[in-house]
Amino acid sequence: MWPGYEELAVLAVAVVLDLTLAEPPSWARPTVLMGRMTSLLERLAPRRGLAGLLAGALMALALAASWGAAAWFAAYGLKSLHTAAYILVGGLLLKSTFSVRMLHREAAKVKTLLDQDDLPAVRRQMASLVSRDPTRLTHEQATAAAVESVSENMSDSFIGPWLAFAIFGLPGAFAYRAINTLDSMIGYHGPYEYLGKASARLDDLVNILPARLTGLLIVAASAALPGQNPGAAWRIMLRDRGNTESPNAGWPMSAMAGALGVRLEKVSDRGGYRLGDPKRNLRPADITSAVQSMYLVAALGLTTVLGLTYLRSLVLW
Repeated sequence: MWPGYEELAVLAVAVVLDLTLAEPPSWARPTVLMGRMTSLLERLAPRRGLAGLLAGALMALALAASWGAAAWFAAYGLKSLHTAAYILVGGLLLKSTFSVRMLHREAAKVKTLLDQDDLPAVRRQMASLVSRDPTRLTHEQATAAAVESVSENMSDSFIGPWLAFAIFGLPGAFAYRAINTLDSMIGYHGPYEYLGKASARLDDLVNILPARLTGLLIVAASAALPGQNPGAAWRIMLRDRGNTESPNAGWPMSAMAGALGVRLEKVSDRGGYRLGDPKRNLRPADITSAVQSMYLVAALGLTTVLGLTYLRSLVLW
């Protein structure tokens, strides 16, 4: 066999499992346990001032390190047992750190409800896709939010974990998911201004490469998809990537806005943005276009990370 075939096989098995099997029950998802650990630590930790900052930094480092270490021991044990055990169980473990199909499913639900003009149901469904208050979203705002969510979450949901695996193996993928989970729970303004600051900054750091790669892949995908404009995707991404409060979210979202020829806008007292030019009004079909882009981005991204995984294996061989 060629060097590193086990790592390539683990990634391939994980992707096949994601695309073919239903999501596991909540008790079997590491992210649920990560969330429970975060909730426990959050209840015990101080929230304000220097004590909150230090507690938040310790939480971020401890959660990432503990899950990375657990994944390392699991990988070591599986490899010691048998190569096939590592490939199959390792693939199942890696699958738990990302999801492609679930993002499609949640976006499709919103699109169906928008087509039915059931705005109250749309607002309820949006809670699974966005962190903003959905109770006052209009039809077009909900459409924009769904497109934004699909675009931004390409980086968080699969490109980021895949890159972490390609560079650092299973420990990297689990550490990435732990950091991302912690940021999603406490890494924002308000009551977690101090406690969540380290989590937010660490999440910004680990997503520098995934977000920019995702933006570039959206531009590349737009060249192959009907009705999308790669030139505008590239131009708008370079122009508007810095319009979001997050240093990373603007890359994939602005690329998608340019590809579709629409404006994606969030109105907020803090952290609002405008991405793209309003050449036309948004419509529910744009959610379908974003999902189509997502699958092509996933295919291009998988090719990229398979190459990176193979290169890592050559270095470690």
